[in-house]
Amino acid sequence: MNFKILDRATLRVFLKFLSILQTIVLLFGCTSVKDFSFKNFEEKIITVSHWGGTPAIDSLAKKHTITHITLHHQGEHFPEGKDPAQHLRNLQSWSRREKKWIDIPYHYIIDLKGKVYEGRKIEYAGDTNTEYDPAGHALINVVGNFEEVEPNEYQLEAVVNTMAWLAAKYSVPVDLIKGHKDYSKMTVCPGKNLYMYLENGFFFKNVKAKLNSEKKSKL
Repeated sequence: MNFKILDRATLRVFLKFLSILQTIVLLFGCTSVKDFSFKNFEEKIITVSHWGGTPAIDSLAKKHTITHITLHHQGEHFPEGKDPAQHLRNLQSWSRREKKWIDIPYHYIIDLKGKVYEGRKIEYAGDTNTEYDPAGHALINVVGNFEEVEPNEYQLEAVVNTMAWLAAKYSVPVDLIKGHKDYSKMTVCPGKNLYMYLENGFFFKNVKAKLNSEKKSKL
């Protein structure tokens, strides 16, 4: 292709497409459903005690039953080299001090390297600054602002794995895996560059593949 004949706007769109295509190719190249198991995934989740957090006061918590899986983003720049554990400790302190919540509002948090961290206990309903009721929702949060940046291949892989594990554990239908903005008119969360993977079916296709693989492994 002759890049000289493209105007700047068209070139930006084309380069963005190439970036997304590269991410998808890398993800499929590095990930195999055969190498994934829910047991191994769960064992690798970094617990609250390991990242230096403190447990919520159980008596103040609102218990719920998981029926949905909902994707969020941090909504702020998360630079390379920033300590995820320190970020979570700060988020936990802010949530309790400023918002008067019992804990971090999300159940699982995914960092830049695709590591998954435990947040609020999954049996407790999350919290939100918007008008929807998060009771019944397993909340996945990915660090970064995806209105401005693209999710990397490690984050996409971790999102798929977390969604599949939760869907299997709580019998959540794949069509009830959605984004925060699907329930609220007050937000663009999880950001257009992450939400597109819900819109184009990428998450659904890969979650279904992992669920099917897990079922076959038990036969």
